[in-house]
Amino acid sequence: MTTSTSLPRTRRRAPEWLVPAGLIALSLVPVAAGSARLTQLATSAGVTADNVRFFDAPVPIVAHIVGSTVFLVLGALQFAPSLRRRRWHRVAGRIVAPAGLVSALSALWMTVSYQMPAAVAGPGLAAVRMVLGVTMAAAIVAAFVAIRRGDVGTHSAWMTRAYAIGLGAGTQVVVFLPFTLLIGAPTPVGYTLLMTAGWVINLVVAEIVIRRRARTGARRTGARATAAPTGARLS
Repeated sequence: MTTSTSLPRTRRRAPEWLVPAGLIALSLVPVAAGSARLTQLATSAGVTADNVRFFDAPVPIVAHIVGSTVFLVLGALQFAPSLRRRRWHRVAGRIVAPAGLVSALSALWMTVSYQMPAAVAGPGLAAVRMVLGVTMAAAIVAAFVAIRRGDVGTHSAWMTRAYAIGLGAGTQVVVFLPFTLLIGAPTPVGYTLLMTAGWVINLVVAEIVIRRRARTGARRTGARATAAPTGARLS
């Protein structure tokens, strides 16, 4: 008589580098644009009426480009599960969080100090930028407070929200491209709506990720709690 042993099926998981790679890819356009802007400022080339504000007051734009680049690229790697389980995550976090604050606060600085061209100053856009800049900075502070008291779940949730806001420029490229190709340059109102849509999309995705992560954590906790009495009886 033969017996057959059924092996438990293992669910295939997506490669852990997929999410960080996707986030970095989404960041490429704003990071490349920022690098081009820094080169322009360093060489004093191509001064026009639309960008003269950067040459007149370069500190906020330079701070924003550097802070955003570090936050987006290094922050994307924080989403790799294997790195989160290592000391690297904590060390990198001490760079990512300050870089995110620089990005958020310099965005606020630019919003209140730069005279934006009419083509990129849709109605209400400055108010949206102010709200999101304050929210991003507050989220990073909340994440820091949470990890100081050992609340990893809350820390992770707030940093995910902050990253979603910081990545808005990347998603806005994806939103603007098909609109511009199919319809043409947006009106000032359309510009505000498209810019806002990029941030809203990111924040919705972030909340989905946060809730899915919380459900996964709850299932693991429940599984450990269920297994504990069995282990006690066996011992």
